[in-house]
Amino acid sequence: MKKYNFDEIIDRRGTDCFKWDALPSMYGRDDLLPMWVADMDFRSPDFVMDAIRKRCDHDVLGYTMPSKSYWNAVAGWLEKHYGIVLGEEREHYEELHFIPGIVAGIAYALLCLTQHGDKVMVTTPVYPPFLNLPKESQRTLVCSPLKIENGRFAIDFDDFEQKIDGCKLFIMSNPHNPAGTVWGAEVLRRIAEICERHNVIVISDEIHADLTLHGHKHVSYSTVSDKAKNHSITFMAPSKTFNIAGLGSSVCYIANRDLRKRFFGWLDALGVAGGNIFAFTAAEAAFAEGNEWLSQMLDYLKGNVQTLKTFVDEKMPQVKVVLPEASYLAWLDFAACGYEHKTLADKLINEAMVALNDGTTFGGDAYKCCFRMNLGCPKALLVEGLEKIRRVL
Repeated sequence: MKKYNFDEIIDRRGTDCFKWDALPSMYGRDDLLPMWVADMDFRSPDFVMDAIRKRCDHDVLGYTMPSKSYWNAVAGWLEKHYGIVLGEEREHYEELHFIPGIVAGIAYALLCLTQHGDKVMVTTPVYPPFLNLPKESQRTLVCSPLKIENGRFAIDFDDFEQKIDGCKLFIMSNPHNPAGTVWGAEVLRRIAEICERHNVIVISDEIHADLTLHGHKHVSYSTVSDKAKNHSITFMAPSKTFNIAGLGSSVCYIANRDLRKRFFGWLDALGVAGGNIFAFTAAEAAFAEGNEWLSQMLDYLKGNVQTLKTFVDEKMPQVKVVLPEASYLAWLDFAACGYEHKTLADKLINEAMVALNDGTTFGGDAYKCCFRMNLGCPKALLVEGLEKIRRVL
């Protein structure tokens, strides 16, 4: 069995890498340690890179299409890991559709399934595009704030059910982003019951599902009940899992025939199913060969989560942390440190010289003094970043 090296520090500067090379435009300086954008600083898996290199041996990069082996790899992964069993028909599985990215997929769903002014609900704090896409498409955004219970985010179902009334869509992050909270089957079934009563379509963004850390279990929303299966659109991708986000390879799953005819027909009219050669090649290799690499990577991430916890407990006890149960993203609350949000943000950038995601972008002023930290990096970089923050605090 091959042992992968996640301690390796790889210089990504100068590769048009958004995480590192966009620092001047986003934070005003280029000498920061970036712990913000949700991709990892680990080397993309060798079997993915080998598949891409092999495809490059053919000198024609013309129009492409997803192959039968690609669809089989995707379907096999969904069944093995999440119990999503597909009915095979024609040249691919009719419940699946390729999309070039999940943010784009959510935007397509908003445009296809809602009209100007329609209400769309999210739970906050949440991944910023969930907030921005409805507003930019002239939909009415409805926010139901999450609450902290026993050190993790939880849904306030009284508020949730009150605000879901009249909404057309609920966009859910499952597992949750920014804090990596795993919603269990009981919570998801309760969401399904409420959304069914109110005739709401649920979009479940499950891009971090594969990154569920050992000791936790991801439950795909569509599998918890017939109601959930019938009124949901599920988005998944290998991009976060195998650190291939730059290839734009995602997949949409819809069980309901009428809903998928409506949405998939709209996608086909846009012409977005063509993808690109390397998106299909990389995803197929990842899903077909990625189990061992993923297991080792999750072990490493779990170690990073423990490193964060130990460091904060021992050296920054005033900082409250929501530790991820899935993904490599942690939510840090610095409110007890005694700084105003603007001052704190400035100190983190210009004194600690660490780039974190500002919590207010995940839901407004309610999340002042909160920041999202990316732990998907070699442990040495994580410790370096934490030490920089500690010295400033």
